Amino acid sequence: MPKEVTSIILAGGKNLRLGRNKAFEVIGGKTIIERVFERLEPISSQIVVVTSWAEFDIEFNLNVEVVADIHPDMGPLGGIYTGLTASMSHVNIVAACDMPFLNTGLLEYMTEILAGYDAVVPRLANEMIEPLHAVYSRNCLSRIDERLTAKKLSIHAFLDEMNVRYLEEEESRKIDPELISFFNINYQTDLEKALRMVEKYGV
Repeated sequence: MPKEVTSIILAGGKNLRLGRNKAFEVIGGKTIIERVFERLEPISSQIVVVTSWAEFDIEFNLNVEVVADIHPDMGPLGGIYTGLTASMSHVNIVAACDMPFLNTGLLEYMTEILAGYDAVVPRLANEMIEPLHAVYSRNCLSRIDERLTAKKLSIHAFLDEMNVRYLEEEESRKIDPELISFFNINYQTDLEKALRMVEKYGV
Protein backbone atom coordinates (compact mmCIF):
# COMPACT_ATOMS: atom_id res chain seq x y z
CA MET A 1 0.00 0.00 0.00
CA PRO A 2 1.24 3.52 -0.75
CA LYS A 3 2.26 5.40 2.41
CA GLU A 4 -0.36 8.10 1.96
CA VAL A 5 -3.91 7.12 1.10
CA THR A 6 -6.89 9.37 1.71
CA SER A 7 -10.34 7.85 1.95
CA ILE A 8 -13.25 10.03 0.87
CA ILE A 9 -16.71 9.06 2.13
CA LEU A 10 -19.52 10.63 0.13
CA ALA A 11 -22.37 11.45 2.52
CA GLY A 12 -23.96 14.42 0.80
CA GLY A 13 -26.79 12.66 -1.03
CA LYS A 14 -30.40 13.67 -0.53
CA ASN A 15 -31.56 10.21 0.59
CA LEU A 16 -34.74 10.65 -1.41
CA ARG A 17 -35.48 6.96 -1.80
CA LEU A 18 -35.07 5.97 1.85
CA GLY A 19 -36.46 9.24 3.19
CA ARG A 20 -33.91 9.65 6.00
CA ASN A 21 -30.15 9.86 6.44
CA LYS A 22 -29.04 6.32 5.64
CA ALA A 23 -25.50 6.86 6.99
CA PHE A 24 -26.93 6.55 10.50
CA GLU A 25 -29.09 3.48 9.93
CA VAL A 26 -27.99 0.66 12.25
CA ILE A 27 -26.99 -2.72 10.84
CA GLY A 28 -25.70 -5.39 13.19
CA GLY A 29 -25.24 -2.96 16.07
CA LYS A 30 -23.31 -0.33 14.10
CA THR A 31 -24.34 2.58 11.93
CA ILE A 32 -23.49 2.26 8.25
CA ILE A 33 -21.06 5.18 8.47
CA GLU A 34 -19.29 3.45 11.39
CA ARG A 35 -18.99 0.30 9.29
CA VAL A 36 -17.56 2.27 6.37
CA PHE A 37 -15.09 4.03 8.68
CA GLU A 38 -13.92 0.79 10.31
CA ARG A 39 -13.08 -0.75 6.95
CA LEU A 40 -11.26 2.33 5.66
CA GLU A 41 -9.37 3.35 8.79
CA PRO A 42 -6.67 0.61 8.68
CA ILE A 43 -5.57 1.62 5.17
CA SER A 44 -6.01 5.39 5.35
CA SER A 45 -3.72 8.19 6.43
CA GLN A 46 -6.65 10.64 6.21
CA ILE A 47 -10.42 10.17 6.08
CA VAL A 48 -12.63 12.91 4.66
CA VAL A 49 -16.42 12.91 4.84
CA VAL A 50 -18.08 15.05 2.18
CA THR A 51 -21.52 16.19 3.25
CA SER A 52 -24.05 18.84 2.27
CA TRP A 53 -24.23 22.27 3.84
CA ALA A 54 -27.63 21.30 5.26
CA GLU A 55 -26.05 18.45 7.24
CA PHE A 56 -22.64 19.99 7.91
CA ASP A 57 -23.30 20.31 11.65
CA ILE A 58 -24.09 16.61 12.14
CA GLU A 59 -21.71 14.96 14.61
CA PHE A 60 -20.20 11.82 13.12
CA ASN A 61 -18.21 11.04 16.31
CA LEU A 62 -15.45 9.51 14.22
CA ASN A 63 -11.85 10.54 13.56
CA VAL A 64 -12.69 12.16 10.24
CA GLU A 65 -12.43 15.55 8.60
CA VAL A 66 -15.89 16.75 7.57
CA VAL A 67 -16.13 19.09 4.58
CA ALA A 68 -19.16 20.61 2.91
CA ASP A 69 -19.73 20.11 -0.79
CA ILE A 70 -18.02 22.88 -2.78
CA HIS A 71 -20.44 22.33 -5.68
CA PRO A 72 -23.89 21.71 -4.16
CA ASP A 73 -26.47 19.91 -6.29
CA MET A 74 -23.91 18.65 -8.78
CA GLY A 75 -24.18 15.04 -7.77
CA PRO A 76 -21.42 12.56 -7.01
CA LEU A 77 -18.91 14.23 -9.34
CA GLY A 78 -19.11 17.37 -7.23
CA GLY A 79 -18.62 15.30 -4.09
CA ILE A 80 -15.56 13.57 -5.52
CA TYR A 81 -14.11 16.95 -6.48
CA THR A 82 -14.69 18.30 -2.96
CA GLY A 83 -13.01 15.26 -1.42
CA LEU A 84 -10.02 15.41 -3.75
CA THR A 85 -9.62 19.11 -2.97
CA ALA A 86 -9.47 18.34 0.77
CA SER A 87 -7.16 15.36 0.28
CA MET A 88 -3.48 15.46 1.20
CA SER A 89 -2.73 12.32 -0.84
CA HIS A 90 -2.19 11.43 -4.47
CA VAL A 91 -4.08 8.16 -3.95
CA ASN A 92 -7.72 8.45 -2.91
CA ILE A 93 -10.33 5.83 -2.14
CA VAL A 94 -13.85 7.08 -2.84
CA ALA A 95 -16.73 5.22 -1.19
CA ALA A 96 -20.41 6.00 -0.82
CA CYS A 97 -21.68 6.20 2.75
CA ASP A 98 -24.35 3.56 2.06
CA MET A 99 -22.05 0.56 1.48
CA PRO A 100 -22.00 -1.34 4.80
CA PHE A 101 -19.87 -4.28 3.70
CA LEU A 102 -16.75 -2.74 2.19
CA ASN A 103 -13.80 -5.12 1.89
CA THR A 104 -10.58 -3.59 3.22
CA GLY A 105 -8.41 -6.04 1.28
CA LEU A 106 -10.13 -5.27 -2.01
CA LEU A 107 -9.79 -1.52 -1.53
CA GLU A 108 -6.15 -1.87 -0.54
CA TYR A 109 -5.49 -3.93 -3.68
CA MET A 110 -7.13 -1.21 -5.77
CA THR A 111 -4.77 1.41 -4.32
CA GLU A 112 -1.80 -0.81 -5.15
CA ILE A 113 -2.69 -1.06 -8.86
CA LEU A 114 -3.35 2.66 -9.39
CA ALA A 115 0.21 3.42 -10.52
CA GLY A 116 0.20 4.59 -14.14
CA TYR A 117 -3.55 5.29 -14.18
CA ASP A 118 -5.86 8.15 -13.24
CA ALA A 119 -8.38 5.86 -11.57
CA VAL A 120 -9.18 2.24 -10.71
CA VAL A 121 -12.88 1.40 -11.08
CA PRO A 122 -14.58 -1.98 -10.58
CA ARG A 123 -16.55 -3.29 -13.55
CA LEU A 124 -19.12 -5.98 -12.86
CA ALA A 125 -21.42 -8.04 -15.08
CA ASN A 126 -23.27 -6.30 -17.93
CA GLU A 127 -20.55 -3.61 -18.03
CA MET A 128 -21.88 -2.06 -14.83
CA ILE A 129 -19.20 0.07 -13.22
CA GLU A 130 -18.88 1.14 -9.58
CA PRO A 131 -17.47 4.72 -9.63
CA LEU A 132 -18.46 5.27 -5.98
CA HIS A 133 -16.35 2.29 -4.87
CA ALA A 134 -13.19 3.33 -6.67
CA VAL A 135 -9.72 4.82 -6.38
CA TYR A 136 -8.87 8.19 -7.93
CA SER A 137 -5.59 10.05 -8.23
CA ARG A 138 -5.37 13.79 -7.82
CA ASN A 139 -4.68 13.89 -11.57
CA CYS A 140 -8.48 13.86 -11.89
CA LEU A 141 -9.00 17.25 -10.20
CA SER A 142 -8.51 19.56 -13.16
CA ARG A 143 -10.67 17.50 -15.51
CA ILE A 144 -13.48 17.24 -12.97
CA ASP A 145 -13.27 21.02 -12.45
CA GLU A 146 -13.66 21.56 -16.18
CA ARG A 147 -16.69 19.28 -16.33
CA LEU A 148 -18.38 20.88 -13.32
CA THR A 149 -17.83 24.35 -14.78
CA ALA A 150 -19.50 23.15 -18.00
CA LYS A 151 -22.31 21.48 -15.99
CA LYS A 152 -21.35 18.11 -17.45
CA LEU A 153 -22.07 15.90 -14.46
CA SER A 154 -21.91 12.36 -15.83
CA ILE A 155 -19.27 10.27 -14.02
CA HIS A 156 -19.33 7.75 -16.87
CA ALA A 157 -18.53 10.43 -19.43
CA PHE A 158 -15.77 11.77 -17.19
CA LEU A 159 -14.18 8.34 -16.86
CA ASP A 160 -14.30 7.92 -20.64
CA GLU A 161 -11.88 10.85 -20.82
CA MET A 162 -9.43 9.47 -18.27
CA ASN A 163 -6.87 6.66 -18.20
CA VAL A 164 -8.84 4.14 -16.14
CA ARG A 165 -7.80 0.71 -14.93
CA TYR A 166 -11.02 -1.31 -14.81
CA LEU A 167 -11.10 -4.03 -12.20
CA GLU A 168 -13.06 -6.86 -13.78
CA GLU A 169 -15.56 -8.90 -11.78
CA GLU A 170 -13.46 -12.05 -11.82
CA GLU A 171 -10.58 -10.08 -10.30
CA SER A 172 -12.80 -8.64 -7.56
CA ARG A 173 -14.20 -12.08 -6.72
CA LYS A 174 -10.72 -13.35 -5.88
CA ILE A 175 -10.85 -11.12 -2.80
CA ASP A 176 -14.61 -10.70 -2.30
CA PRO A 177 -16.20 -13.91 -3.67
CA GLU A 178 -19.81 -12.82 -3.11
CA LEU A 179 -19.19 -9.20 -4.16
CA ILE A 180 -20.90 -7.95 -1.02
CA SER A 181 -18.59 -4.91 -1.09
CA PHE A 182 -20.84 -3.40 -3.73
CA PHE A 183 -24.12 -3.84 -1.87
CA ASN A 184 -25.65 -0.48 -1.06
CA ILE A 185 -28.68 0.83 0.77
CA ASN A 186 -31.40 2.70 -1.10
CA TYR A 187 -34.69 1.34 0.21
CA GLN A 188 -36.12 -0.12 3.40
CA THR A 189 -35.99 -3.55 1.75
CA ASP A 190 -32.21 -3.10 1.33
CA LEU A 191 -31.85 -2.51 5.06
CA GLU A 192 -33.79 -5.69 5.75
CA LYS A 193 -31.60 -7.60 3.31
CA ALA A 194 -28.46 -6.15 4.94
CA LEU A 195 -29.55 -7.53 8.32
CA ARG A 196 -29.89 -10.98 6.75
CA MET A 197 -26.45 -10.60 5.14
CA VAL A 198 -24.88 -9.84 8.52
CA GLU A 199 -26.14 -13.19 9.77
CA LYS A 200 -25.28 -15.09 6.58
CA TYR A 201 -21.74 -13.77 6.07
CA GLY A 202 -20.84 -12.79 9.62
CA VAL A 203 -19.86 -9.29 8.52
